[in-house]
Amino acid sequence: MPTQVNPATGEEGKSFPELTDDEIEAKIAKAAETYREWRLTDLGTRVDLLNKIADVYDAHRDELAAVITSEMGKPVTQARTEIEKCAKGFRFYAKNGPAMLEPRENELTNGRSVSHWLPQGPVLAVMPWNYPFWQVVRFLAPTIMAGNVGLLKHASSTPECAAKLEEMVVEAGGPEGLFQNLHISSGKVAGIIADDRVVAVTITGSEGAGIKVAEAAGHNLKKVVLELGGSDPFVVMPSADVKKAAETAVWARLQNAGQSCICGKRMIVHEDVYDEFMEIFVDGVKNIVIGDPTDEATKMGPLSSQGARDDIVEQLDKAVKSGANKLYGGDVPDKPGAWMTPAILTDIPKNAPVVREEFFGPVAMVFKVGSLDEAIECANNIPFGLGSSVWTNDEDEKQRFIRDIEAGMTAVNQMLASDPYAPFGGIKRSGHGRELSSHGLHEFMNLKNVMLPD
Repeated sequence: MPTQVNPATGEEGKSFPELTDDEIEAKIAKAAETYREWRLTDLGTRVDLLNKIADVYDAHRDELAAVITSEMGKPVTQARTEIEKCAKGFRFYAKNGPAMLEPRENELTNGRSVSHWLPQGPVLAVMPWNYPFWQVVRFLAPTIMAGNVGLLKHASSTPECAAKLEEMVVEAGGPEGLFQNLHISSGKVAGIIADDRVVAVTITGSEGAGIKVAEAAGHNLKKVVLELGGSDPFVVMPSADVKKAAETAVWARLQNAGQSCICGKRMIVHEDVYDEFMEIFVDGVKNIVIGDPTDEATKMGPLSSQGARDDIVEQLDKAVKSGANKLYGGDVPDKPGAWMTPAILTDIPKNAPVVREEFFGPVAMVFKVGSLDEAIECANNIPFGLGSSVWTNDEDEKQRFIRDIEAGMTAVNQMLASDPYAPFGGIKRSGHGRELSSHGLHEFMNLKNVMLPD
């Protein structure tokens, strides 16, 4: 039974009973029934609903933000920003979705062909706690626009966020069964993927969770989108605005207490500007405002749970034992909750296991490099390939980074962030497939080619 635990205090809150097998069956049956009607709706109906959902998010912004803060510890200012971004995501597909679904004429040697984007059915989403609304909206908004319907298995630590997500769709006038939250354990996921009525699955989560979902999807020949872990490089070269880069690096590493798959986790800094960068970066990390996540002044709250905090502390200790220098932080205060100070690791041995691991928490790894080639080699020396941020004003260097960094996304002279207008996703062990933009809309649609005579 999912039970809320406030990570700032350790206090328990509401409990949410898990669905029985019969209740799961009823929800899948309802999804299949609703899909048969929703797939036939005109695009204007879908656009109208998306705009109404956005209005509901705006109206409930503070209420929803408070739930995020109490369940996973995100500072309330950042939680409000997340809800505002959700409303923008719904409006993006309302505005741009119809054009993305227009049929496409194809030139043929003989005759002609028209390609149509058509819905396929219920899609299961397995979603994480770190951005408990925005991660879901990235799947939900295009699902509604496409004419599909959605089922959600959310993280067990954010059960009220999961319930509120469904409530917002219902309040906006969405038909029953269009989007349903499933309070279930992870052990029930494979059975739902295997159900013939469920056509596809998308997951944002850990590498291990992604492997399990991909195995179940592959076994049942279902389409799957995987948005998994990352250990994103944040590369700073001598031609960059070093002050801006260092100040941005603090926020890139510590936003959401470092619990973001596209956080800049590994700072790769050219030796010519290393000392200048470190002076600003270390000072910024030391002075980040840590405190009560309900306080408007707080920039970093607790981690999502005491278990998550303990895992990061253990990983940090192993890094130090392997030869890394803990330059600052990593302390655990003697008080309830999932608190720790941010940490900075330097002088990390190249053969240390932590070099190729992801820190899903407020720990920055800093590497000094002597050349562009060494920076690229260091950036790619990981099994992940999600995002990256590169700082240079040299055009040749920009083009090398764009071509040679092994990642699904690269931000130039700025912090990487998701945006509805741009495709989001990675390569290597960060997964495959794309969310957002037209690519996210088309992932779970049938591109049907229709052959026609002249």
